Amino acid sequence: MTQTLAQLLPGESGRVAALDFPSRKARRMEDLGLLPGQRVTALHTAPFGGITAYQVLDTVIALRDTDARRITLQT
Repeated sequence: MTQTLAQLLPGESGRVAALDFPSRKARRMEDLGLLPGQRVTALHTAPFGGITAYQVLDTVIALRDTDARRITLQT
C-alpha cells in the first residue's frame, strides 16, 4: 500500500520516497528539504482543513493537501 504525505496524522512521521510534480515545482519542494529519504513529521492541520504544517529537518513548512497528496512516502 502506498501512503502519501497528506495521509499522515499530526504526530506521525514518514520518509519521502518520491515527488510527483512538474520539474519547477519539484525543485521548489526539494529546496524546502523534501528529498527522497528525508524524514517528515505532520504537526498541525488547519482548523478549516486544506493545509497542514510539517517539520522537515529544522524547518516547519505548510503545504496544501493537493500538494501533499503528490508526495509518496516509503512504506
